[in-house]
Amino acid sequence: MRSEVWFAALLVVSGASGAWGQEHEAINEANNPLTPKVTINFHNYYVPELTELPDRYANQFLLRGLIPADVFGAPQLFRYTLPIATAPEFPSGYVTGLGDLTIMDIFVIPGEKVSFGFGPLVVFPTATDDSLGAGKWQAGAVGLAIAPQRWGLLGSLVTFQTSFAGQSEREDVSLLTVQPIVNFNLKDGYYLRSTAIWNFDLEGGDYSIPVGLGLGKVIQLNEKVTMNAFVEPQYTVSSHGAGQPEWQIFAGVNFQFAIGK
Repeated sequence: MRSEVWFAALLVVSGASGAWGQEHEAINEANNPLTPKVTINFHNYYVPELTELPDRYANQFLLRGLIPADVFGAPQLFRYTLPIATAPEFPSGYVTGLGDLTIMDIFVIPGEKVSFGFGPLVVFPTATDDSLGAGKWQAGAVGLAIAPQRWGLLGSLVTFQTSFAGQSEREDVSLLTVQPIVNFNLKDGYYLRSTAIWNFDLEGGDYSIPVGLGLGKVIQLNEKVTMNAFVEPQYTVSSHGAGQPEWQIFAGVNFQFAIGK
């Protein structure tokens, strides 16, 4: 089945087509991680304060992409994330370079009210410095649940990854992340958003639970290209371990390209 066909089915079964108007549909489509459009994302996390590390900061620029496919006779989304990070060095200074590359293969299951995605993920140890990556090959799984609403979008993205090879002197990895997604649509393409990612280090016991509240705007550049720009401050309400963000600013620009039109 072609990508544009199963996306049309996804909109119909989720009640998105015409239920809350064309403008809301466009905003939800631009924010739905299961939207089968070629997507390029430029995201950035700026962390001005880190737990137990006074006067130190960190930054992570994420080059992300999404490619719809139909390789095994079922709708899929290939998603990659390549970080360019800045992290503190010790006893002083900072290091900047590439982080570890993450690739996901997400199979999509449309539903009447809730649509699901699931699949494997692999992390490649591409970091150019020990401070910027785990030094381990990792594998795991990703799961999504997305429910378009008349007023916006509800959903969640969960990942788990564990190390299976790599530098023997580095610590093993066992990481769980949970990302609640809550969007409230406004007029003229604007929307409120909360998408902070909760991180749980199951190996070492460290964790961080941030909560965000931000503003975004969806702009239809032409018939085939949609731009989605946003900024979302996030405050950590609970954490354990050194180097966790006290608070951070998540900002980005997404470009979606319609296919088969």
